[in-house]
Amino acid sequence: MAITGQDNKTSFYIKRISGLILLLALAAVFFFSAITKLIDMEAFEWSFIDMGIGNMALASVIAHIFIGIELLIGAFLVFHIYLKQVTYPITLAMLVIFTIYLIVLVVQQGNEGNCGCFGEQFEMKPVQAIIKNIIMMGTTILLMFIYPIKPYKGQEWLAAVIGMVAMVTTFVVVPLNTDHKPQRISQPLPLHLLYKDKYNKPDVELREGKHIIAYMSLTCPHCKKAAYLLHVLKRQDPTLPIYIVLSGDAYNIQPFLKETKATNIPYLLYKDMNAFIDMAGDGVPAIYWVNNGQVEYKSNYFQLDPKDIKDWLSQ
Repeated sequence: MAITGQDNKTSFYIKRISGLILLLALAAVFFFSAITKLIDMEAFEWSFIDMGIGNMALASVIAHIFIGIELLIGAFLVFHIYLKQVTYPITLAMLVIFTIYLIVLVVQQGNEGNCGCFGEQFEMKPVQAIIKNIIMMGTTILLMFIYPIKPYKGQEWLAAVIGMVAMVTTFVVVPLNTDHKPQRISQPLPLHLLYKDKYNKPDVELREGKHIIAYMSLTCPHCKKAAYLLHVLKRQDPTLPIYIVLSGDAYNIQPFLKETKATNIPYLLYKDMNAFIDMAGDGVPAIYWVNNGQVEYKSNYFQLDPKDIKDWLSQ
């Protein structure tokens, strides 16, 4: 009997130590995922635009809340907050939601680009992310059996504090961008410069009707972000009249398009730098909302709200 009791005690401690290691590893993944998304918040916000959220402000709020939930799960795991009753089920639910989204992404777009699970800092293909999530789900289910841990005194107060801190942190670290409205201006855009070279000109008539015309440099990091968002908007609504005028060396075009996925947007590589500056102005990306050759709005990529664009086009 003594040997059996000692074996049971050893088995108990092995389960506890193994469970604690797995739990801390699981928490670390959630913390890492949240932090890397916060570093480049825009890309995560735009993923909700890509899912059909038609308002930039709402997409930003949802993105902040999702990151807050990741922080909350990580903290709940570390502090052993109602593990079996609350934390493990929430963890599984989040992983299932993310996995379903990734499966839809693979079906619609293939296993291309960065899934955004760890922000833009660490690229991961959607299929890789699905495998990661399955491993994490398996780990969570295993923890339910080997590391249940009963609730302890005062846990509800600690849970409330952690919950508030986790949700507020995302909005404090990366405040909501409330400047979603483009700048209203009225000035002509010398679009005739784009048609000087009959062998290298837009294949659409930009001087007539309404168009979102973006001037970008192939090596500008902010231009790449803007091009990616334009790609998302165009994929959600292929009828949007978006056009990109690019400046730079031709050998940079394919890397630019691959990184931004903007192959669904018509573009022109413009060679006359002086004329490019005359149209774009002093800095890029320069994004103009043009009506019959007249600029009505100028915006940065934070101000490309799908709803505002559709309202402008319908006026």
